[in-house]
Amino acid sequence: MSNRLTFLLGVLGGVLAGAGVVIYVLAPERTALIATVEGLAAACLTVFLVTHFELLREFSTHRATRLGLNSVLMIVLMGLILGILNFLGARHSVRWDFSETKRFTLAPQTARLLRELPRAVKVTVFTSDQSPVRLAYRDLIDSYQAHTAKLMVEFVDPEKKPGVARQYGITRPDTAVLESGKQETRITSASEQELTNALLRVTKDEKKTVYFLTGHAEHVLEDGSKEGYSFLKEALERQGYTVRSLSLYESKTIPKNASVLVLGGPQKPVSPEEQLLLVDYVRTGGRLLVLLDPGSRASLDSTLAAWGLQADNRTVLDTQTILGGDLTMPVVNTYGSHEITQDLGQVFTMFPLARPVTFLDSKGNEWVFHPLAKSSPRSWARSGEDRMTTVRDFNPQKDTQGPLILAALVVARATPSENARQPAVLLVGDSDFASNAFLDFSGNTDFILHAVAWLAEEKDLVTIAPKDTRLGTLLLTAAQSNALFALQVLGLPGFFLLSGFTIWRRRRRL
Repeated sequence: MSNRLTFLLGVLGGVLAGAGVVIYVLAPERTALIATVEGLAAACLTVFLVTHFELLREFSTHRATRLGLNSVLMIVLMGLILGILNFLGARHSVRWDFSETKRFTLAPQTARLLRELPRAVKVTVFTSDQSPVRLAYRDLIDSYQAHTAKLMVEFVDPEKKPGVARQYGITRPDTAVLESGKQETRITSASEQELTNALLRVTKDEKKTVYFLTGHAEHVLEDGSKEGYSFLKEALERQGYTVRSLSLYESKTIPKNASVLVLGGPQKPVSPEEQLLLVDYVRTGGRLLVLLDPGSRASLDSTLAAWGLQADNRTVLDTQTILGGDLTMPVVNTYGSHEITQDLGQVFTMFPLARPVTFLDSKGNEWVFHPLAKSSPRSWARSGEDRMTTVRDFNPQKDTQGPLILAALVVARATPSENARQPAVLLVGDSDFASNAFLDFSGNTDFILHAVAWLAEEKDLVTIAPKDTRLGTLLLTAAQSNALFALQVLGLPGFFLLSGFTIWRRRRRL
């Protein structure tokens, strides 16, 4: 290759490098054009450097350049090439996952979602700068950003910026808020399934509707007192749901857009006509959440029995309770194996004044029973008239020994017709756990939100098996351990030390 041609390539490389910078400033979204221009610039400059290396060496022997002008020129040229390569690497990074369980590789469902993400999403993570959860969020979101440029992230320490945390209504740490358009939702754990499902919810303009029945002295959605459900309404709306009240006395029907129907703590009788509407709703693929307290006069026994559920009218007493709490406030950390509870782990959920839930075996051929929450083995069930007596110990003549089921789900065995959902009813033997007074306790919020999400089929949008994050153990024999020590501690450092000494001696002889 002639010197003239290579010289022209060097000039062209410089021009292309400058042009790439200009395009990046004026039109940063033209990533393909920028990458092409900067790649050509790097190639041209590399050819020029390799071809004229000897010329640069000769140039360095001139008197005017003996003071290091050639070194400056070489450094500038090499810096320019490395800068271009670094720019290309930052804009078009490539990631390899060499972990044994591929824990840093996103599921195919997530990768497809990110490629087809319809619009930009802002993620604001509220976590302490020193929290290990911050690193977990950082690693997870980095994996997502490697697949899309539409994901923007900001980390906020609530202690350093309490105003921003109040603006978003953050009540618990390690919460990530996702915003896109007019939609907003949030997650409380750095898991791929949680984040992917949140992206699905926040990028959909159609919201699912949750109806709360009224007319039977239930908890009121708009009530801001301790007994109200206003905090629950806000939490559901932050998750992207439309939350409304529904009176069957007035409507005489259940809206077709009802994703979930909630009967939140009825104290007065539910009329037979209303119960027939509920039965018909569930039969046609409806999802019903019933929160039923001890002593309730809702008269739902026969309707619940049709679904195989039975709410024991006794009260659960448990010595596993909060510090200073009453025996009637059992704290649960034993959950059944189900998608609703799989992420709760050792989080505690408190059910103040709860009743046991059982399943009728005669309905086993129609419904699949899933226990969701159980009291501790130190609990027992006591009849209503005796629960407030001074006898605080288990009475084998009157009481039933725990653990006792406090929340359970039944799902119909029959295959639904086309475009119909699988009928499901979730019964919790307490309604106060979701009230304003107790919603913020440990896992109460997570439990009710996970229950509604599963019933609304939000969790079913993407089901991703959790990655195995356990660290493997490397077992070595004595010979392997000695060889590894010789190579890492003695061999490699000794090689570089000897190489450096040899080069130093050769340069002194010049």
